[in-house]
Amino acid sequence: MRPSHAGTATAAPPSRPDPAPAHPATPGHVASGVRTRSQHQRRKRIIQAAAALASRGGVEAMQMRTVAERAGVALGTLYRYFPSKMDLVVAVVSEEIDLLENSIERRPPRAATPAGRAVDVLMRATRGLMREPELADALIRSLIMAEVETPFGDRMAGLLLRVSGLTAESADEVQFTLASSVAGVWVQELLEMLRGRRTYEQIQQRIEIVAERLLADFAS
Repeated sequence: MRPSHAGTATAAPPSRPDPAPAHPATPGHVASGVRTRSQHQRRKRIIQAAAALASRGGVEAMQMRTVAERAGVALGTLYRYFPSKMDLVVAVVSEEIDLLENSIERRPPRAATPAGRAVDVLMRATRGLMREPELADALIRSLIMAEVETPFGDRMAGLLLRVSGLTAESADEVQFTLASSVAGVWVQELLEMLRGRRTYEQIQQRIEIVAERLLADFAS
C-alpha cells in the first residue's frame, strides 16, 4: 500500500524533483522477476500437458518424456520441477482444486446450513471432474495408491470447513475429522460413479445424508 500524504503539514514545492527511489530496480532484480515468471509459465505448461495426456489415456499416458515433449521442455527440466510421475499427478490435482476454490470464491454456496453448503461444494466439484471423466478416474485412482504426500483430502476438508464458517486452524480435531470423513465418502462415491455403479443423482442423495448427519452440529 502506498503511504498517504494527506496529513503532511507543508506540501513540497512543485519545482522540487522527486527523490530517487531508495532501492532502484537493478538488472539483477529485473532478471530475477523475469525468471520467476518464466518458471511459473513453464510449470503451468507442464501441468497442462500432463492433464491433457491423462484425459485421453489415463495416468499411463503421462509418460515423462511425452509430457516434456508436449510441454516443449527438456526432459531434465521436467524432472527438476517434478521428480516423479506421482509428483506430477499431485500437481495436476492441486490445479483442479485451485479451480474449484476460485469458483467458490466467485460464487459462494448459499444454502442455509453447513451441510447444505458442503453438498453444494462437493457436487460442484463432481460436475467439474465429470467434464473429463478419464482424467478424474486416473487422478483419483493414482492418489489412492500414492506413496507421496497428497493435498487432496486435507484441501477438500478445508474447503468444507471454510463454507461452514470455520478454517483448518480454528476447527477442533473432531470438526476436522468430520469434514474429512464427508470428503472421504465423496471420493469413494465418485469412484463408484466412474465405474458406472452410481448416477450423479445417487451421489448427491448419499452425500446429502452423510453431510446432514456428520455436520449437524456445525454452526450455521
